[in-house]
Amino acid sequence: MKYSKLGNTGLVVSRLSFGAMTFGNDPSITSVYKVTQEDAQIMVDKALEAGINFFDTADGYSGGQSEVMLGKTLAKRRQDVVIATKVGFRTGEPVTQAGLSRRHILFSCEQSLKRLNTEYIDLYIVHKEDPYTPLEETLETLDMLVRAGKVRYIGFSNWTVWKAAVAYQMQKERGWATFCNGQMYYSLLGRDVEHDIVPFMQHAGIGMTIWSPLAGGFLSGKYTREGAKDQDNRLSGFDILPFDKEKGYDVVDVLKDIATAHNASAAQVALSWLLSKPVVSSILVGASKLHQLENNLKAVEVELSDAEIKTLDDLTQPGISYPHWFVQNLADQKHREVLGTK
Repeated sequence: MKYSKLGNTGLVVSRLSFGAMTFGNDPSITSVYKVTQEDAQIMVDKALEAGINFFDTADGYSGGQSEVMLGKTLAKRRQDVVIATKVGFRTGEPVTQAGLSRRHILFSCEQSLKRLNTEYIDLYIVHKEDPYTPLEETLETLDMLVRAGKVRYIGFSNWTVWKAAVAYQMQKERGWATFCNGQMYYSLLGRDVEHDIVPFMQHAGIGMTIWSPLAGGFLSGKYTREGAKDQDNRLSGFDILPFDKEKGYDVVDVLKDIATAHNASAAQVALSWLLSKPVVSSILVGASKLHQLENNLKAVEVELSDAEIKTLDDLTQPGISYPHWFVQNLADQKHREVLGTK
């Protein structure tokens, strides 16, 4: 396993982290929530054996079952690992049991601590934006948790860049605990974060962790045009990521060609491409079956050449819109020549 620091902190995390979203049997998303406690223990043990020290879950996964199950699997190794969980999505029927209000964050943190059977959370992530709660209220509450010792570090997930940037500046100005992590969707089929979020994180020293690095499993190459709607696969039951599937099949073909040269799999190549990006601290690899996890773990052994990375970069270059086009195409030519920039 390889390791890196999480953003500008001293927290050392494995480049691959284990995502426990699949733990549980909640009927709300049967194509995702389907891992038993026994199988969860087997996969967590395999992850630990491979050197993974970073584990991720959320209070909204499988009605809280994911946190409970992860807590049990890591009970004997708690001091050896970094545990991240999240808050923000609905966790109950009452209107108050969702969002990022002081009330809900404090309540949810206590519940997560109980379910995980731990005295502290290493990384506490606000799972989504809350348009109904003042930003100051959310940020001050997160700072309260850090000062109380219940949370060590804080992060955001699925936030727009303007809100993350305003929040970070507000934290700096008021002496509150600052975000050190942004957990975002990023893959060869979803590179929009490169326009805004990535430059912001690099400027602020915030480390990115990646969810769904294989675009919901699509980049593993297991889906075909004919079988994509099979009711037994995850894509048919949890198809939430916006990407062009026809283009996706073309990308998978190239991944398979590159994989052949490395005696690897398409999934390993897709993960290795992400590991080459400087902003990425760690990539979440979730699984519902042991063989999937074992395959993904080998991604750290795949070293792509500069030419292979460029091939994938060029093939999946994200579309550009105003004002990004204006910034990129109308930069001063003399500056480009003198400074050697693109």
